Amino acid sequence: MRLEMGNFFVEEIQFGSETAFNNGLLTINKEEALKVVFEDEHIVEAELHIVRPGDDVRLVPVKEAIEPRVKLNGDSIFPGVIGDLSQAGNGTTHALKGCSVLVVGQHYGGFQDGLIDMGGEGAKYTYYSQLKNIVLVAHTDETFEHHEQQKKNKALRWAGMRLAEYIGQCVKTLEPQETEVFELKPVSKRTEKENVLPSVVIVLQPQSQMEEAGYNDLCYGWDCNRMVPTFMNPNEILDGAMISGSFMPCSSKWSTYDFQNFPMIKRLYKEHGESINFLGVIMSNLNVALDQKERSALFVAQMAKSLGADAAVVAEEGYGNPDTDFTACLVALEDAGIKTVGLTNECTGRDGGSQSLVSLNEKSTAIVSCGNVSELIKLPAAGLVLGELEALARDGLSGGWSNDEVLGSSVKPDGSIIMENNAMFCGDQVVGWSTKTMKEF
Repeated sequence: MRLEMGNFFVEEIQFGSETAFNNGLLTINKEEALKVVFEDEHIVEAELHIVRPGDDVRLVPVKEAIEPRVKLNGDSIFPGVIGDLSQAGNGTTHALKGCSVLVVGQHYGGFQDGLIDMGGEGAKYTYYSQLKNIVLVAHTDETFEHHEQQKKNKALRWAGMRLAEYIGQCVKTLEPQETEVFELKPVSKRTEKENVLPSVVIVLQPQSQMEEAGYNDLCYGWDCNRMVPTFMNPNEILDGAMISGSFMPCSSKWSTYDFQNFPMIKRLYKEHGESINFLGVIMSNLNVALDQKERSALFVAQMAKSLGADAAVVAEEGYGNPDTDFTACLVALEDAGIKTVGLTNECTGRDGGSQSLVSLNEKSTAIVSCGNVSELIKLPAAGLVLGELEALARDGLSGGWSNDEVLGSSVKPDGSIIMENNAMFCGDQVVGWSTKTMKEF
């Protein structure tokens, strides 16, 4: 598969009379863009905002992030989801870099939603404060979900994808400022130079624990709960085959933007033919029952061994129950003679003193930590809130609470907040671009 990614670097975003890109300036016709949002009859209120790094703006509850793109052959940027099913990972895609579409609830949040501060102390906790963002703040008539802690957020998430595709259309016929080429030869047809290098596979464990449809990550529109471990070309992940779900404490979540730009995949691509032979991606899953977890781990190990992997990187979306899948996969790969590194965050409690993962094994000797989900974060009031600040305390966001016997409510009368890192939108960035560093004491 050969994917050409034509990149356009956004330096400024403004509303204007047309949606266009010129010399780093992205202009958006707000009226046209909102028509795309309101194509779903369940969207009853919506507004667009533009926020930039350093702005004194707090966004909450944030539900999704998407990079604006367009496929030059006319296919949907998210095949099988907002368009007809087609092959991702081939051909040419144009992308607007340095920006994203953020989807924010106007009134109600839930367990899987998070917070972004564009400026101040809070900005350091999430990658998305570094981007110029088109923010869709919207409300739906899905009243059955308004007061549910766990929400599918379907109308809002799909509106964000349609909006990202609409914006991306403005660069379809333009000449990109940069072109990245992603191409791997079939595993059995690599060059002698590639074959003598250590062969490496990356194993991704996207969130797929919910047995009811509508919550899990999607692969070509296919609920990942229905999948068994599957070998995929990395181009597919970078080109819209994977869609973020609506189930997971938010700092642990992989947004759709994360899948589109997966830094660890890109790093393995960079090393391909130089220090490693990058075989591709084993897309695994996260399960509920122990026998399902063990079965998936065996599938992953057999597949990696059959592909000729000498080493593997395993990345987990989530923590807690998924730690069992994560550890089982590490152990199965090591038992198959494949040297394995794990990428995950950890849950060590507010004092940092608890066991890091639910499941541990002495064979898991190389794990990269991306942060503690339970870390307490205190932030001052922001000058402007987009969305609804009270959602952090009221609606069961995984890092917020309405009342703690010691700390009180997460939202204080003056607008300042106290929360766990759990609620920081995609804050731990297990995908490979964490803003955090480790320190020794």
